[in-house]
Amino acid sequence: MAQKLNEALRRSPFAIVFTIALVAVGAISGALFSPASQQPWFERVATGLPAFAEGRWWSPFTSMFFVGEPWVYAFVVPLVLLSLAWAEWRFGTLRTVALFVSGHLVGIYGAALLVWLLASAGSPWATMLQSHFDVGPSCGAIAALVFAIATLRSPWRLRARALILVWITISVLYLGQIYDVEHAVTMVVALSVSGALPAFRHRRGRPTEREWRFLAFAGLITIGVTEVFDLAVPFDGPLGSSTPIASWIDVAIDIVVILLVANGIRQGHRVAWVITLCLAAFNFVTAALLIALVPLLIELGVLEHPREILGLILAPAVLWAGEVTLLVVGRSAFRVHVRTSKRALAAPPLTAAESEQQLKRFGGGTISWMTTWPLNRHAAIADGSAAFQTHAGVALMLSDPIVSEGSRADAISDFADAAQKAGLVPALFSVSQSSFDAKPAGWRSLIVAEDTIVDLPGLAFTGKAWGAVRTAINKAGREGISFRMTHLADEPRQVVAQVRKISEQWTGDKSLPEMKFTLGTVQEALDPEVMVGLAFNEAGEMQGVTSWLPVYGPSGGDGVAPKPIGWTLDVMRRADNGFSQTMEFLIASSTQYFAEAGYQFVSLSGAPFIHPEDRELTPVDQVLTRIGELIEPVYGFKSLHRFKQKFNPRAEPLYLLYRDEGDLPRIGMALTRAYLPDASLRDLLASATPA
Repeated sequence: MAQKLNEALRRSPFAIVFTIALVAVGAISGALFSPASQQPWFERVATGLPAFAEGRWWSPFTSMFFVGEPWVYAFVVPLVLLSLAWAEWRFGTLRTVALFVSGHLVGIYGAALLVWLLASAGSPWATMLQSHFDVGPSCGAIAALVFAIATLRSPWRLRARALILVWITISVLYLGQIYDVEHAVTMVVALSVSGALPAFRHRRGRPTEREWRFLAFAGLITIGVTEVFDLAVPFDGPLGSSTPIASWIDVAIDIVVILLVANGIRQGHRVAWVITLCLAAFNFVTAALLIALVPLLIELGVLEHPREILGLILAPAVLWAGEVTLLVVGRSAFRVHVRTSKRALAAPPLTAAESEQQLKRFGGGTISWMTTWPLNRHAAIADGSAAFQTHAGVALMLSDPIVSEGSRADAISDFADAAQKAGLVPALFSVSQSSFDAKPAGWRSLIVAEDTIVDLPGLAFTGKAWGAVRTAINKAGREGISFRMTHLADEPRQVVAQVRKISEQWTGDKSLPEMKFTLGTVQEALDPEVMVGLAFNEAGEMQGVTSWLPVYGPSGGDGVAPKPIGWTLDVMRRADNGFSQTMEFLIASSTQYFAEAGYQFVSLSGAPFIHPEDRELTPVDQVLTRIGELIEPVYGFKSLHRFKQKFNPRAEPLYLLYRDEGDLPRIGMALTRAYLPDASLRDLLASATPA
């Protein structure tokens, strides 16, 4: 903790020193305890058109160390400290000082010029602001914040910019104070400059479907908040002034509708899009009728001047106009059917048999055969296919896309686009390094497992490193344990029954149902393509079973039948009270069998939710780590991972690929449901509760 504090102090000295100075000056001057505007010295330190008219050119520099009201310190101090510290971490101290001072001066002088021009044009609002003073460092902090936001990756950059734009737009339209104008000028200039500088320039293009949906969602929430604001708070802005005379019935109707459709807009539902446009049309018609009635209301004496009501009418209309523009221009992003059952992935479906043919043609990774399992669905993407499951609004691709090597990047992009069009979050689970290298720009990754691979050419259980394996083989020989490699589907019923019995004994003590997704069962072991290693004692009693999934490489073509190049360990079951080292014996014997048959490798598979022990966990890592901790007492993945180290495997990472951190909570729920499709809420709670 002390080390992190020292690092923060070292990397953000200006942010810390200025914040301390701001609070200290407030305490010494009394501004921290009573309004600065009521102090006799206020006009000598404040800035604004009156100060410039009286020749106080230095006022922008003195004003930055004061805050107008004591309660405002609660907002200004965090804004200044965090914005400047973030900018210092990104740009260094000298550049941050330059950004802060420049933003402060641009905001103050730019707002003064704008107010003077509007007042000269006859604006009553601007004429009123000509006499206002202001203090505070918020313009400089906003400039630093906008430039720091420019360094964010997509889509967080767009989201942050949208939030700051909404905040300042509402404050100008509804509050309309001199400092709101200063903030707006600072924001516009900072956004323009940061977007134009080569160091912050990003590839331009049409917003994605996801971005359109987010912008429309943010706009809808903004409108709802401002309508409540209309109902409760008087304002005097550039569009006019208003007292809180809005009908609570009208506002309540709008808020209820917005709450009903907002999530649908975020997910791209067509029905939510239509309802929102209808609501906007209703508000436009209402505004037009009210404007038409203004002369009559003045004639009847209800109003003295149009400004008394025009602000109430025009300010929401401006926001609705912006919302409608987003919805119409980005209309293609709102085509998702509201019914989940009709939300099919926007890609041609394939049967499991067709997907298996693609796998044998293009080859796959060590867990690609799991894509042929019954719970998976299949879609044609690029020149091949992908297997996926949908849970919790997530399209979860399992393993690498089954495509030619050169089409991997196109396949991932196609899958992501198809998922987004269906209103689903795209994610790829347990993919190899080649898919990691082909992920779309801006996507994030997380190591979710370590694949443990034993190379077979030249394999020999010699040397100290193989001592535990030799011990198991020798002990099995002394106790009369035999090994047989077979296809379980070809075995007699009594053998299959023994396998089922052993598996049921293993799962019977678990508080959770048998896991799926990347963990097979006896049903998957009965696949005719799957090899099974069996161990028996001298009495013919089965001691344990291991199943091995085929791993195909790219087909050689020319009519040559595709063949596996390796095998992946799946089911591992040992009989109760059986031979104690059954698993070591079975894996070692299976490895020898495959080596003698000329295969290239065996994978002992990667235990789910296991990451390298020497890697520091980030907050993102902890999402999946929590899932692993939930089921660790039941399934013991960590101990299983340690057990596999007896076979001296090399490790290759398996990744989760996802768009950004905002998707992780939903992906976490989807993975839980994929691994435990039969678990009830009671099962999950029971497993998470200590005995």
